[in-house]
Amino acid sequence: MAVVDTAERSPLGRVSPRQIVVLVVASAVMVAGLVVIAPALADLPDVWSKLTTGHLGWLLFALVLEALSFVGHAILFRAVSIDADGDSSRIGLRASTEITLAGHAATRLFASAGAGGIALTAWALKKSGMEARDVAARMTTFMVLLYSVYMGSLLLGGLGLYTGVIPGGGSFALTVVPALFGGAVIALVASAQLVQPGEGRVRRWLAPVGAGVRGARHLLRRGNAGLAGALMWWAFDIACLWACFEAFGDSPAVGVLVVGYFVGTLANTLPLPGGVGGVDAGMIGAFVAFGADPSTAIVAVLAYRFFAFWLPIAPGAVAFATLRRTVSRWEAEDAGELPRPSRSARERTTRTSGLCHQYS
Repeated sequence: MAVVDTAERSPLGRVSPRQIVVLVVASAVMVAGLVVIAPALADLPDVWSKLTTGHLGWLLFALVLEALSFVGHAILFRAVSIDADGDSSRIGLRASTEITLAGHAATRLFASAGAGGIALTAWALKKSGMEARDVAARMTTFMVLLYSVYMGSLLLGGLGLYTGVIPGGGSFALTVVPALFGGAVIALVASAQLVQPGEGRVRRWLAPVGAGVRGARHLLRRGNAGLAGALMWWAFDIACLWACFEAFGDSPAVGVLVVGYFVGTLANTLPLPGGVGGVDAGMIGAFVAFGADPSTAIVAVLAYRFFAFWLPIAPGAVAFATLRRTVSRWEAEDAGELPRPSRSARERTTRTSGLCHQYS
């Protein structure tokens, strides 16, 4: 219901100067804590020297890998947004890219696991002509597909490290506990398919999730190649982190890198200003607990967060401006002020409604 309500208006219209100031101040405190205070407490004087001796080639490679991660996100979003018969809709690859970049910029201004990005995405889908129930169905399907990779990696990676099938080791708390969490989420989401819409808090929460799972299964059965975007998003993002480790030292084993990444990312659910600091500290703590060199972990995670968190803000702001123009064009087409380049609104609405019925 929150997605449907937010879709009626621009979510970034409520961003205040105070939110921006809080984000900047929290960011400065986080950087000071990680770069200055943490090394002093942990007796790691080589952090400063490591920051100035990173290998430029590896850092440029990290930038390319992070760009490919965003490409994967846009590809997945496009795949979920197309009509049931695979024909083009208003959400083409350009609009998908605009929504992806603008949504990630919005996430920087709102905490709680990317609520700002979700709100902006729902708004854009609604403006493209989708009905409210179609917006909810597409958003839920997108999240199910994207985070199935996350939870599956926690489950398989954690158990693999603990049993020794995947090299790297790790304690029970770092491997089995995250695996149990990932397995529980997978079981809960999968069982939501059995819940039908109706009265009651549980039904209101789980029924849309079940519809999203059925929508994801529908796209998988069709063999939509765009679903590979989910793997691209996570794989290239982790590869960016790997390149940052290589720029300042040695990277942990692949299994440790993947599980440490996902365990640390769980801190993104903390209600911190703009989500700043939680993931950084979570990742550093996870890698140090796995046995990584603390100073290398600090500088590698800081560099990774620069590429994944800070650098996309500027193109995200530009993308939001271009998305506003795209939305204005859609509104002008719907009002008859501009010619529609594709099929009529009735045909588009009928097909998206048909997909919603297939999902539910």
